[in-house]
Amino acid sequence: MRSRYRTVLTDAETGIDRKSFSVDHEELDLGVSDAWRVVKYRLHGGLQEGVDVVEVFNGVLGFAVLPTRGMSILRGWYRDLDLGWDSPVKDPVHPAYVDLNDRGGLGWLKGFNEWIVRCGLDNNGAPGPDVVIDNNGNEASVFLPLHGKIANTPARHVAVEIDQDGTIAITGQVDETMMFGPALRLTTRISTRVGTNEVRIEDRITNLNRKRAELQLLYHCNYGGPILEEGARLVAPVKRVVPRDATAVEGLEKHDRFSGPTSGFVEQVYFYDLASRRGSSETLLLLRNQAGNVGSSLRYDKDALPCFTLWKNTAAREDGYVTGIEPATNFPNAKQFERDAGRVVTLRGKETRTFLLTVAAHQGRADVRSVEQEIARIQGNRKPRIQARPGGGYAPV
Repeated sequence: MRSRYRTVLTDAETGIDRKSFSVDHEELDLGVSDAWRVVKYRLHGGLQEGVDVVEVFNGVLGFAVLPTRGMSILRGWYRDLDLGWDSPVKDPVHPAYVDLNDRGGLGWLKGFNEWIVRCGLDNNGAPGPDVVIDNNGNEASVFLPLHGKIANTPARHVAVEIDQDGTIAITGQVDETMMFGPALRLTTRISTRVGTNEVRIEDRITNLNRKRAELQLLYHCNYGGPILEEGARLVAPVKRVVPRDATAVEGLEKHDRFSGPTSGFVEQVYFYDLASRRGSSETLLLLRNQAGNVGSSLRYDKDALPCFTLWKNTAAREDGYVTGIEPATNFPNAKQFERDAGRVVTLRGKETRTFLLTVAAHQGRADVRSVEQEIARIQGNRKPRIQARPGGGYAPV
């Protein structure tokens, strides 16, 4: 559908840089009753200095995109339900202040406070050594930091598009490129329709080079309260669960259930093989609170994102009480391990891969129960296989 309205907020080629912008239902009549709006502003003070924010509100659901931080989504809200978490990192951090190699490759965590953040594109997962071909055609040892570079790379092009059917979209282009190295482009369209409970993320990753390139992509979707709480549950159509390490083995019996904030808690990580809908590659999962009256779901194509990781970090609230539900092309192990397991995507020269993720918010027992029933139909009569120890090609022993 052709856009009814489009305006460019940022463009590196032409020098467009709109520090502030707004459009709403009063300025643009879409024939709907909801009071929607789009607002762009620039943050000041501390480590957030110079970070751009684009907020979208569709009348009931809203979210804040960070073009300066790789088109991540800082936070979301649906009616009176907060979507996201309370990180020890209080403000969106400008990439200029993030040293990815800090603390042995854990510097990515210095800017980590988003609701939804991409990990990749050349690599994601645990920091560690890798071997690449250098500009002289020789093998060279390099160090890959945690979760890659895309989340700390500013967008080179950002625009607002509003269609006649009430779809509001923020589009962006982010390049992760270097001479004699990977040249990958993220082209994203983050959209919602007026009056709905969903945000849709459509990403296209293109290899700009003529030679082959590797791709790793993980969607780190993070939740704290009020959805995450004592007794909260992950509801998913599970075929297999594998603990990442010995610490995860300790909580394996309750891998899909959550505790309240616990001082001194050490993260537990589980790798899943999820089932998909019969006759389709679509899968669906849900994070819900104990009472089952609020939750958030993820719907995506398992062929494109075959690996799912659950990260449980139910530490004290001050230390970052959060869980991550993470669809991906691979598991977040060191890249060499994932390459050996055949889970690193290879893009041909100029090839593009498309990834689509729909995130929805749910309020009321009937709404949450409806999603649970849909997941139960995908699960069918399958009995989940719970692997007692790490390994089996899923995680290093």
